[in-house]
Formats: sequence, structure tokens, C-alpha cells
Amino acid sequence: MPGKMKAIRYYGPQDIRIEQVDKPDCGPDQLRVKVDACAVCGTDLKAYKSGNPRIKSPQIMGHEFTGLVDIVGSDVTGFSEGDRVVMATSVSCGQCAYCDQGFPNLCVDVAPMGFTYAGGMAEWVVIPNRALANGHVIKVPTTVKPEYAALAEPVSCAVNSIENSVIRPGDVVVVIGAGPMGIINGCVAKQQGAAKIILAEINPDRLRQGEAFGFDLLVDPANEDLPQIVMDETDGLGAHVVIVAAPAAMPQEQAPAWVRKRGTVCLFASLPVGEHLLSMDSRAIHYNEIRVVGTSDSTPAHVTAAVDMISQGTIPVEKLASHILPLDDVMLAFELMQSGEALRVVLKP
Repeated sequence: MPGKMKAIRYYGPQDIRIEQVDKPDCGPDQLRVKVDACAVCGTDLKAYKSGNPRIKSPQIMGHEFTGLVDIVGSDVTGFSEGDRVVMATSVSCGQCAYCDQGFPNLCVDVAPMGFTYAGGMAEWVVIPNRALANGHVIKVPTTVKPEYAALAEPVSCAVNSIENSVIRPGDVVVVIGAGPMGIINGCVAKQQGAAKIILAEINPDRLRQGEAFGFDLLVDPANEDLPQIVMDETDGLGAHVVIVAAPAAMPQEQAPAWVRKRGTVCLFASLPVGEHLLSMDSRAIHYNEIRVVGTSDSTPAHVTAAVDMISQGTIPVEKLASHILPLDDVMLAFELMQSGEALRVVLKP
């Protein structure tokens, strides 16, 4: 008998259970990892609140996890017991046109941890061969604390965003939304050389959270004239890049007016199904040669870059991991996230 372990399993909307389940066996072409931290993503919260048809329920949740390898399958090379690992958790097929082009995050047959495969909100997780074969498992220096290593996945999504936005040293960047991903985008943009970060947020509690990260300006668009502030700070030219990390249509529609000619608007946040159509000024985009780009998920290369940033101390993960809770407190984690009190909540089995 494999023994039992504690896990958080998704059954459907408003139905998440903390259960004792069988500890997973490790096949010859797999790794088994003893999880010691798993961050709670907004995707997890949305699945709990309104469901997610992509999750093969009942399923162990969690994709922002880290842990120590405790079993190395007999056919696996390159890993040893005791290695700390994280993942690019949207596991690609390695064979489709997008994988061939170097965009495994856009794989047509993507199989995410916590959706297709059992995730990391548990005491152990097995990493499938497909993830190993396609380079989705990244080692982390043992000096990095688990609660910080678990943030490699969300940081990697911002690495992808900043890469897609083509941020250059000296740029002025506006980030709309001071939730955890907005703040992480601002941190990565700053790390990549942006000269000025303007963080905008209508929730005063979230805006105050941004004070700890050394951004140049914090703006409340509900009470301040954000477009005028952006123009004043850029000699009337507009920002080089606007990253919309708030799941709201209005800032996505307005963003082209805030960037300079040949500037970039990055749509980082997704809009809900049924509320996802936009009305944008096509003339501004056309005549000003504005780039409007989307960004979704991350690749193993982005996760590797995130691990480097975290291990070198260039991303303030100690401020991002605002709450460390036991696995049993997942519902408290959701409450903290919904109230805006938390940035990233990290669960520890």
C-alpha cells in the first residue's frame, strides 16, 4: 500500500475539499517530489468561485509549487534525490507547431499541473514524463527558501509579459492593477531596466501595498487624472509601455491613448467569458503604430529566468509572499485574496 497524504481536491464550483488520498507512486520515467510550498493563484480562486471546465475533477489543485525530489525514476537522468525543483506547469506536447517554434506555453495540447495532472496542493506530487521530456522541470538553488521558490511560476509569467512588451532600459512603464501580478510585472520591468514605473489602482488598500516596492508613482485613477499624470511624466509623449494587469475592459480600451507613438499595450489580464469584447480606437493604433500584444502563461525559459532573479535577490519575493499558511487554511487564503489583504498566499503542507 502506498500510504496516505493530505491534499486539496477540486470537485466543482464552491466544492473544494481537504482529503486524505493515496500517496502517489513514482514510475520509472517520473520524479516524485515532497512538496514544501505551493502558492495560491488567482486561477485557483476563480475555479473555486465559478468553476473551470478544464480541470479534470476530482483533481488535486495547485500549480505554483516547489519541493525536494524524493524519488528519481530508474529511467530518469539529470536529477538527484534532494534537488529542489519548480516547474513550467503548463506541460507542452513538444510536437505541435507552436512547440516547434519555441512557444510551448501556446501548445495546442497543453496539459497543466493541477488541471490535467495532479497538482502541488498536497504533500507529494509526481512529475510526469512528458514534463521531464520537454524541459518543464527547473532546479532551484538550495539556498532559496521554499516559500520564495514557489513564486517562480508567477514571476515567470511577468518575465513573459515584459519580454512581449519589449521593455528597454530607460523606458517609462505604466502598470494598471496593483494586485499581485500587477506588482510582479512592475518588479520585473524595473529589474529589466525600466527607468520609471507608474502603478495605477482604484482599490486604495491594494494601492497602499504597492508602496513597499519602490515604484516611482502610485496613482488612483478614480480620484486622479491618470492620463494627464502619464503625459506630465513623459514630456507629453506617453509611456513606452502600458501593461494592463487588471481584469477590466475600460483600462484595456483606454490604454492606447496612454502610450507614445510606437509604444506597446500589453493585455496581461484576461476578461471573463461574455465580457471580453473591447471597443478600441483603431485610428490611434493605426496612425501611431502602436503594438497591442497579449501575454499568457510562461515557458521553461521564462521559469529559468525567474529562478535566477529570485536566487540573485533582484525580485523582492520576501514582500510578495505576504502570507504563509498551512495547507488546511486554503479557504482563509481565498478570503485574504478576495479582500485584497494578501499579495501571494503560500501554503505549506
